[in-house]
This record gives sequence, structure tokens and C-alpha cells, in this order.
Amino acid sequence: MATQTGIWKPRELSAALSFRTVFAKEPSQRPYNDTEGLDGFLRYKWRFTDPTDPRNFNLSDNRAMREAMRQRFPLIWFRGVAAGLYMPVYPVYLAEEEPDAQQFVVALDVQSLQLRQDLELDDPVLVRSYAERVVNERLHQPLFRERVLRAYKSSCAICQLRHTRLLDAAHILPDSAGGEPIVTNGIAMCKIHHAAYDADIFGISPSYRVGVRADVMEELDGPTLRYTLQAIDGSTIERPSRKVAWPDPEFLAVRWESFRKAS
Repeated sequence: MATQTGIWKPRELSAALSFRTVFAKEPSQRPYNDTEGLDGFLRYKWRFTDPTDPRNFNLSDNRAMREAMRQRFPLIWFRGVAAGLYMPVYPVYLAEEEPDAQQFVVALDVQSLQLRQDLELDDPVLVRSYAERVVNERLHQPLFRERVLRAYKSSCAICQLRHTRLLDAAHILPDSAGGEPIVTNGIAMCKIHHAAYDADIFGISPSYRVGVRADVMEELDGPTLRYTLQAIDGSTIERPSRKVAWPDPEFLAVRWESFRKAS
């Protein structure tokens, strides 16, 4: 990845190879506003120093992106996870250019690229639905996992397991309830505790204490039940070292009420 520029065209190539979005604690701090459009597709801004300068269109980086779009070349999109840490998303494609907004439309797979080009006028609802699903699966959820695990130093907040491949980023408020893929709506959990949390076998209160369902506490089973679930009742979850990354108590309160009703 080129570290000095947002768009990179190696000298040997005719078109851009990669582009990147830097990490910022707040999206408004990013130098370019890469957003999701009403059609479900993401946008990537042209390179510019002054957005009012008409010469932006002909800057070499923007021409390199335009050539990749024209030839339907795959590109790599580096997305900032933390300061100096990026997650590569590839292959991605440029589906269209919107000169008035000084930006490119990004398709995250060949299917969404083809849908946009073939069906946008005939079935925009289908195009948007597919694009939103792909963005969530290929971009939002992987970024969410990386940022949550980094905040928790790759350790389960319940049992402190540190095998990264066995860890997930559990949503406090799920997608279906309007939960966003932001660190304060996530808790690092091992796969067993994640599944148990999603099944309301245990809940986490706004004061970060764990409560296990009463019927589960009364069950008689093997050591997995005893040590993995019954033993965590009344414990307090581990939290990130930075308080701004702690689970949002308001989110926990909503989820805790759902757990209590399920109990």
C-alpha cells in the first residue's frame, strides 16, 4: 500500500491499483467523505485540494481511477481500522463516476457491478437491496470485528480467551433492532459466549454485570455448562482500556430488558 497518497497507480500500470480511506475516531474527521448513497453503493471522493477547482477532474490520481473504471479493472480498497492499521477489501470495482459530486461509485463485487449497469433503471429496489447486503457482509461487519477485537486486545470479555480465530464481535443491539457496526455497540466474545448471548442464555446489565438465565443455573450437566455458563453469573465483563470504547450503557439497557423478558 502506498503510504503517501490515497490513490495509488504504480508506474508500470495504466490504471490505479488501490485507494484508501484513513481511520478517524469520528467519520467527520476524515479528509474525504466516503459515504453510502441512497442506492446502497459506497462512494469514494476524487482527490482534490480545493473542491471548487475545476482542474480536479484532470488530476493524475483521478485519471488513474477513471481508467480502472473504464477497463473494469479490480482494485484494492484499504479501509482504516485504527491509526496506521488498514483492512484490505478486494477485489472492488468502480461502477460509475459522478462528476458533479466529484466522486466514484464503488461496487464491492462483480455481481453488484453488473446489476447496477444492467438493471438500475428497471429494478432499482433489487439493485439497492443487493448492494446493501454486500456492503454489510464485505465491509461493515469485517471492519466492525477488527475494530472491536482491537479495542478488547483480542480477548473475550467474558472468559478472556485470546485465540483470535475463536473470537467474534458480538452486537449488543442487533442489525434487526437498528444496531450500528460501531465499537460501543460491540463486545469481544468467544464463539460459545457469543452464541449464548445471542440466545439470551445470559445478559449483560448497564453496569456491566453478567446475569445467567435462572433455568440454566438450575440445570445439571457436564463441565462445559458449569464452567462456561453457570460460573459467569454475577461476574463483571472485561472492558477496553479506553473508556470511549466501553459498551454503551443505553444499548446494554435495551438488550438487558430483552434478556429479562426472555428469562
